[in-house]
Amino acid sequence: MPANLPAEAKAAWLKVMEAKTPEEKLRAMEEFLSAVPKHKGTEKLIKHIRRRMAELRRELQERREKARAVRGGGGARLYVAKEGDVQVAVVGPPMSGKTALLRCLTNTHLEPDELPFSTVEPIPSMFVEDGVYVQLVKTPSLVLDQSSDLNTVTLATVRNADAVMLVVDANNNATLLHRIIQFFEDEGIHLTPPTNYVKIERKGLGGVQIVGSGKIVGGTLSDVKKLLHEYGIYHAVVHIEGVVSLDEVEEALYLDKMYKPTIVIMSKVDLYQVNREVEEFFTKAGVKYYKTDLRVCNLDRRRLLEDILQATGRIRVFTKPVHSKWYVEKPIVVKAGSTVGDVAAMIHSSLAETFKYAIVWRRDQYPNWPKRVGRDYVLSDNDVVEIHA
Repeated sequence: MPANLPAEAKAAWLKVMEAKTPEEKLRAMEEFLSAVPKHKGTEKLIKHIRRRMAELRRELQERREKARAVRGGGGARLYVAKEGDVQVAVVGPPMSGKTALLRCLTNTHLEPDELPFSTVEPIPSMFVEDGVYVQLVKTPSLVLDQSSDLNTVTLATVRNADAVMLVVDANNNATLLHRIIQFFEDEGIHLTPPTNYVKIERKGLGGVQIVGSGKIVGGTLSDVKKLLHEYGIYHAVVHIEGVVSLDEVEEALYLDKMYKPTIVIMSKVDLYQVNREVEEFFTKAGVKYYKTDLRVCNLDRRRLLEDILQATGRIRVFTKPVHSKWYVEKPIVVKAGSTVGDVAAMIHSSLAETFKYAIVWRRDQYPNWPKRVGRDYVLSDNDVVEIHA
């Protein structure tokens, strides 16, 4: 993406990175674009920045709409606030089965679009299984052949979500899937586990440091320092995984790269035979997929929940009141690696402050085999915990 930008453009980009509000960032991006030379080498960069500017404008518009709604003026919803335990963006080409998936998993009465691209804003619904609330947000259909405001809404929703469900029909070929994956990667969003990854974290002190198991080809730490100094960055931690080039390090300044764990739903298996190349593509990429007929809703709900939790690095912890014989059926969903102390603090700060000890059971063994533990005990999925304070 970077294409030998002039010093004026690099200085302007520093203002973008230092902007605190959407208004400031938008003005800084406009100044940056005016300093970027227009030629084939900058086309991808300009396209990306314009897309990010469109997202900022939508965000500002949303704030104005909310303000009018408070005053009684109503207004359309442009973004979906997170609710429940996990938020998952539902994306895919037109007529792939996104609405059918929501109807299958949730209580929504949403009807399929009569015409492609009829959905123009994100639509939320709630998938509930084993006491876990997964917010599914249907996005506008992907427009792969041209620029579209619908893509801006979809990208903003995906960036905000914890994970992605990619809905494709069994008749889609591997070429289309590659285009979808590439579409997101061009915007800094990985739907498959990235092999090469760069993230730059600016710091106040410490100079420029490189961390991670990766390495730079065609460059050294000195080259990275020189590159960042050209942008006015003198203190930063550069996280590198895999093998990357100096161009990819520079690209990380413009693209806020992120990995969104993805589960694929292959619909319409009753109508089409799944392309073997498609299955091989997802298997090789390390992406879990389901083959389903959404008309009869034959998805394994519990397995799907387990995959969502695993993909997003979350676990279920069931709490048991001290004087109760049974645990609460609604679990607390926390990040994997959380401790008893973390859960106590989530329940109430005073519980963490007065913590004495906890009793932990495995859910499938409850009420047998209790274990007394301290606040630093690391919990596992489906643990039951009783906290004494």
